[in-house]
Amino acid sequence: MNRRLVACVALLLLLASCPAVVAQGLKIGHLRADKVLFLGNSITLHGPAPQIGWDGNWGMAASSREKDYVHLLLSQIAKAAGGVPEAKIKNIADFERSLDGFAVNDRLKDELAFEADLIIVAIGENVAALESDAAQAKFQAAFTRLLKELKAHGKPAIFVRSSFWADPAKDEILKKVCEETGGTFVDNTKLGSDKANAARSERKIDHDGVAAHPGDKGMKAIADALWVAIEEQGSRGR
Repeated sequence: MNRRLVACVALLLLLASCPAVVAQGLKIGHLRADKVLFLGNSITLHGPAPQIGWDGNWGMAASSREKDYVHLLLSQIAKAAGGVPEAKIKNIADFERSLDGFAVNDRLKDELAFEADLIIVAIGENVAALESDAAQAKFQAAFTRLLKELKAHGKPAIFVRSSFWADPAKDEILKKVCEETGGTFVDNTKLGSDKANAARSERKIDHDGVAAHPGDKGMKAIADALWVAIEEQGSRGR
């Protein structure tokens, strides 16, 4: 084997071992797409939890990282934009469970400094039932604070999806606040009612909570709905 061939093989091996190169100047229509931020709960990201039979470190309960909605959507964005965007993924279930006690500036310091071009917000499932006007007002105020703070850092296009397990009270507030703050609301209300979208329909899972999460089909449905909204928004301009 000559020296030139050895050098080429060595270069190919080096490139294969490196992570994908993050591109710059990416766009989907008129939308900038260099940096994408995902804020959600276990459906977006959940670390290993052996006590409930979950060993993944991605969106529960996709069968692999590449099949959760986050990575499916990133793949669609990269394909359309012609390059791989930089991405941050953050579980903010603590926000859902402690609406008044979640200090956005402190808890999301790195995410705000990231100044994402596209922000996907996928929450609601862990918010306590909104059984009173006071509870609804509390959730609305907290969610408004969150979206306004996100908008104050950079010039992001924000997309908010409804809960996987539909909840009229929560979803109405998610939609209202999203639209009032200039975001795009994505209606996912029918997904959770389709049993085929649950992970338990695809494989045996002992823990009921994990099994009820979206499986590969459900994750793809979430990603597809978000992608349609992003693509449409990009075609309209900002």
